This record gives sequence, structure tokens and C-alpha cells, in this order.
Amino acid sequence: MHGGGTGPRRGDPATADGLVARTGRRPAGSSSREAILSAARQALGRYGYDGTTVRGIAADAGVDPALVHHFFGTKQGLFVAAMDFPVDPSTVLPALLAPGVEGLGERLVRFFLSVWEAGDRSPFLALIRGAVSHEESAALLREFVTREVLGRVAAAVNESQPQLRATLVGSQLVGLAMARYVIKLEPLASADPETVVAAVAPTVQRYLAGSLA
Repeated sequence: MHGGGTGPRRGDPATADGLVARTGRRPAGSSSREAILSAARQALGRYGYDGTTVRGIAADAGVDPALVHHFFGTKQGLFVAAMDFPVDPSTVLPALLAPGVEGLGERLVRFFLSVWEAGDRSPFLALIRGAVSHEESAALLREFVTREVLGRVAAAVNESQPQLRATLVGSQLVGLAMARYVIKLEPLASADPETVVAAVAPTVQRYLAGSLA
């Protein structure tokens, strides 16, 4: 388990950001942010997502744990920034799940397609390719997706075998990303996003609420 770091002590001076600044620790600033990201990448590679702690990363980066929370908010937010994950599940999934399971398949497919279609896809594609070719990258991505994405989906499912249903949803979305953006299978790769949503969403919805027989 990744450890290290202690909480603020009474009497420690505060920085301009209202964060604790201890002797030998980096002050708040862009260099501290990069140091945190570097330490996070190393820790994630060494300990995995579950074994990495904010306190341990802070100790490795030479900053107070409060500074990590100042820059990234949560451990999930730090992972998203460190690994170039396209979205922070803790901020987007609650809104997708809130209306209930009905229509969730379409909402999930439409949302992830919109993320993948927008802007620079290179960090996301690098993450997927890395997971395919490197076991450490695959394990790291698997831990994060299982805990932060599929775990939330499973909790929203009211049918039998919620964990299996959630992983089937994950397999559909990952397979779609691989085929459309990495392997670029035609005509799927160039198909209109709405066509893809219409074709894939019913399968995802069946995984969520239909028969698995």
C-alpha cells in the first residue's frame, strides 16, 4: 500500500492559498502541480490505482496533501489528470444514472461517443493502446474503470447479476472504442455518431435490464 505524509500540524504557517507550507515542502505553484502529476504517474505504475494514496503521492512530491486536493480535488481527479483519462466519472456519471435504468443504454453510448468525438483524442487513444500492449497499463486502467465506472453502473442496476451486467456494458463500450478509433474498422469508423448510437444502445440497454439468457 502506498503510504506517507501526515496531516497539518497546529502552528504551521499558511501560504497565500491558505494551504499549509512545511519546511522543505514545495510552495503552491505550477512546479508543484507538475511534481504531483509526476509522483502520481510513478505511484500508479508501481502500486496500481487501489494501492495509491493521496498522502503517499504528496510525500513523494514534497508537498502537503492539502495541495493535492487543491489542484485535483479527489484521487479520481488526480488519476484523470495524470493518465489523461477523457472524463472524471465521479462528476459525469451521477447525472447519467440519476434518471434510472430506463434509457440508460442510450445515454451512456451517446455520452461516451460525444467525449471520444470531441477535441484531441490522442491521450485517450494512447491510454487504450497502452492497455492492449502493456499488462501494467491494462491493470491500472482495469482497476480505475472497475471501481469508478462499472461500480457506479452496477449500483444503479436493479436486476440480477448487476456486476456481470456492468462489465458487459464495459465490454461493449471498450470494444466500440477499439473498433472505431484504434483499429478503425469500416464502415463503423466513419459512421455517423447517431447511427452508432441507434445500433449499439439497444444492446447496452439489454445488458442493463434485459434477459442475459
